[in-house]
Amino acid sequence: MPAPARDRSRASLRGSLRVLSRQHRRALWTALTLLLAGAGSVVAMRVWIAARSVEEQCPDHDVTRCGDGTYMTTYARTSTEVFLSDGGTVMVLLAALLGVFVAGPLIARELGDGTYRLAWSQSVSPASWLTARLALPLTLATAGAVVLVPVYRWGLSFGSDHPYAYGLRWHAEGVYPGHGPVLLGYAVLAVALGALSALLLRRTFLAASAAALAFGAVFLVLSKVRYRLWEPVRLTGKGSPEGDDVWHVRSGMLTASGKEVGTENCYTVDGFADPVACMRSRGGVTRYTDYHPASHHWPLQLVETGILLALAALALALAFRLLRRLHG
Repeated sequence: MPAPARDRSRASLRGSLRVLSRQHRRALWTALTLLLAGAGSVVAMRVWIAARSVEEQCPDHDVTRCGDGTYMTTYARTSTEVFLSDGGTVMVLLAALLGVFVAGPLIARELGDGTYRLAWSQSVSPASWLTARLALPLTLATAGAVVLVPVYRWGLSFGSDHPYAYGLRWHAEGVYPGHGPVLLGYAVLAVALGALSALLLRRTFLAASAAALAFGAVFLVLSKVRYRLWEPVRLTGKGSPEGDDVWHVRSGMLTASGKEVGTENCYTVDGFADPVACMRSRGGVTRYTDYHPASHHWPLQLVETGILLALAALALALAFRLLRRLHG
């Protein structure tokens, strides 16, 4: 009695994954090494800070005499802050490399060389062939995000009570991408864009370049509009938002009709050295400040992740449709 089609499909997928794992074992070992190196670096930095903590005499981790008005920290803490301040950006670059790998060596090379015909001639359907080449990097991306994000957040926690570690705030450009599920969204998008680029161009270098450019464009656009993904809180009148972890978005003055006059409108106006006077001359009456409190971290993360996953789903749908159109 022949095996059901579903069982044959699963067996074919498992076989394809085993072949891919052996074929690209060097790349997999490299990815594992980078993963362990990244997590290990964060742990080493925290141990370094703890070892030098005896030099920090003040509650704000100042190595000078407490209350003397001068701030100087240990080299261990300063170096760790610099290292972690761009950790999120580094993780996004690793996600981009994963997309380049999918676009180039994993799919486009086989399409260009024609080696995919051997797999298809062994009862492996085109859809199963592509699914296997997506399952491997998606599993790698998920494992990487599950490991790196908690370790990175733990590494950042040392500066939560440190008033001078501005570069480690949750909303910092170099921190935010690695501070939550957004990292997984970028990794999934990179894989999807890599597959679509490979099927469209079928040349290793061209496909890898196109995937990197498309991924970079999405990252830059979302970085620019990130503060708009969730409605900020508006504070009117004098004063400033409370807390060290707020994300200041914009500020200015409101006219009597409620129209906004931003400070950016006054930086280049000749004859107005004082921006407040400039805004008042434009009809400003009441000051306002728009900001995101720390409680907006998760809504912003989830909205951006949803956008990334929606774009990834669209790219994957187009990739499978293109595969069916070209190869049945």
